[in-house]
Amino acid sequence: MPNSPNVTLEPVRVAIIGSGPAAFYAAEHLLKSPRVTAAVDLFDRLPTPFGLVRGGVAPDHQKIKNVTKVFEQIAKHPRFRFFGNVEFGTHLNLADLRARYHQVLFATGAQTDRRMNIPGEDLRGSHPATEFVAWYNGHPDFRNCHFDLSQERVAVVGIGNVAIDVARILSLSPDELAATDIADHALAALRQSRVKEVYLLGRRGPAQAAFSTPEIRELGEMHDADVLTVASEVALDELSRAEIAQANDPALAKKIEILQAYARHQPSGKARTLHVRFLVSPVELLGDANGQIIKMRLVKNVLTQTATGNLAAQATDQFEELPVGLVFRSVGYRGVPLPDVPFNERAGTLANIQGRVIDPATQQPLTGLYTAGWIKRGPSGVIGTNKPDAVETANAMLEDAERGATFQPADADAARAEYLIRERQPHYFSFADWLALDTLEVARGKAQGRPRVKFTSVAEMRAVLGRA
Repeated sequence: MPNSPNVTLEPVRVAIIGSGPAAFYAAEHLLKSPRVTAAVDLFDRLPTPFGLVRGGVAPDHQKIKNVTKVFEQIAKHPRFRFFGNVEFGTHLNLADLRARYHQVLFATGAQTDRRMNIPGEDLRGSHPATEFVAWYNGHPDFRNCHFDLSQERVAVVGIGNVAIDVARILSLSPDELAATDIADHALAALRQSRVKEVYLLGRRGPAQAAFSTPEIRELGEMHDADVLTVASEVALDELSRAEIAQANDPALAKKIEILQAYARHQPSGKARTLHVRFLVSPVELLGDANGQIIKMRLVKNVLTQTATGNLAAQATDQFEELPVGLVFRSVGYRGVPLPDVPFNERAGTLANIQGRVIDPATQQPLTGLYTAGWIKRGPSGVIGTNKPDAVETANAMLEDAERGATFQPADADAARAEYLIRERQPHYFSFADWLALDTLEVARGKAQGRPRVKFTSVAEMRAVLGRA
């Protein structure tokens, strides 16, 4: 319908902050619109795109990372540009974007861990799981982190996919890790690991575990680690049986079956043992005279039904102690406030209604501001969940663009926007730069029989592109 009077002929210029799945899915929907001609600039504070697909997905889950091929196709669109190594709030602010774009979409994810809020949480040896994940995935900000892998016993608090990834990476053999794209510094450290016992701790029961069936199944495929559960903890109580019957979900039933089968396993003398525990919550971390964790105190829980019908963990008067020297918490994630953008502190998200950022006082949408992904809805779902989420936001943006409810930029020119970016951050990375880096990483990996060997510092990335 190119001749329809309702079609926007002049490009609606869109800035997207963040370059993970939600950002790319939103860009795709905007660029494909038959009624609005959109031009999209994606910004990321890292030189590399793809967000948690690169920096969060476990290195032994290469199939999941294949979604980047879809994103690369989106990036080929002539009205798409990528500006990496450009940080919102440092190199560009909201006033800069309002002056050059009609719409701004924030897709910055949930960047921080929630705390357990228990005594001893800040003892040496206690870490957010996300730091460990970023470290082994080669995130430039975390490459110099140190984790004391000389400890023989480790606890991972949480029972979602991030927690199970951490537990699995700690349990895999060096040979298994060497076949992945794990960062070289992490591979070297894990080769020297003295970890023998890993405890994965969930406060509720097996029916409420957030990890997926494939995730729990693959634990049993590790070459040199036994997986054990406690029979009494994976036995279903009456409330869980009712929940499973109501769900009528074959995948959930299979997950329970696998967990109960692990309770029948006997240790076979493998180098490591992964204990998957349920109905326990940490209440205190205990340290030695030097401030190093030496124990975790756990309370045993029972399930109760809340007024809303959900099953919650209720503490009993039974306690136990685990001798552990390293703890990773993975009990939830929250977004980080952005300069001049309304933030919902309680939810840890940008204040929004169906992707339109709102004024918290009036609950009315703020013209030109949008959000998608975890910073919009909170940390839930898998990579694919971001597509309908992003499409919902993109549809709101297209609807507003059609009726002219956008910023009215004084300088909506693509070349002048690039000039400003170059002036503020001369070391930005284009998508062509990323493709060059990608080719080099894959070539380095091929030489070692690995999917890729990552560059893990911005200086290194600049140097290999001849821009040091």
